Amino acid sequence: MTDFSLIETLRFEPKTGFVRLRLHLARLTRSARRLGFASAEAAEAQLKDAVRGAAGPLRVRLTLDRNGAIAVTTAPFTALPDDTVWRARIAAARLDSSNRLLRVKTTRREIFEAARGEFTPEEADEVILLNEKGEVCEGTITSVFVDDGSGMLKTPPISCGLLAGVLRTDLICQRRARVSRLSPADLESGRLYLGNSLRGLIRAKLGV
Repeated sequence: MTDFSLIETLRFEPKTGFVRLRLHLARLTRSARRLGFASAEAAEAQLKDAVRGAAGPLRVRLTLDRNGAIAVTTAPFTALPDDTVWRARIAAARLDSSNRLLRVKTTRREIFEAARGEFTPEEADEVILLNEKGEVCEGTITSVFVDDGSGMLKTPPISCGLLAGVLRTDLICQRRARVSRLSPADLESGRLYLGNSLRGLIRAKLGV
């Protein structure tokens, strides 16, 4: 399969630079090597060129194709208010835990677009996908976290069929999160959070 590119979506802050840049670059490099793509070594320089002179926060999207071509686009970014609570819904669409391509972030997003399309924006801010065993995997644009009161967030293992999210990796490395298989019931019994490197952790509740 060659009809896709790798993606990294980053946040840039004028005063502090790119958020979690090293983790994003490490994932991009690892994914490129695993899939046989050309080197991603030019990515950092192109990212920095794209934000030179920026006066406000930016959403920055980088793609890398199989031949090593890199494209970077930027758009203004506004953070969500701290008290934001997203309504989450569970999709009927299912992920296949044996699909190893789910473990890398690519432009092949048909299953996620189908899941998002099951609900209107008024019905859900984010849609969570399960795998063929009914285990929680991830949202269409976020990793899933549950606080069960133990003081440590739980997040599904990669083996369930999901992306190694940059925020997820950061929280695990900080020992603020640990890997644990989750069921839909866990999302209701604990305190649910959804998050990615662009937006950070967002409080969420399952909608009906």
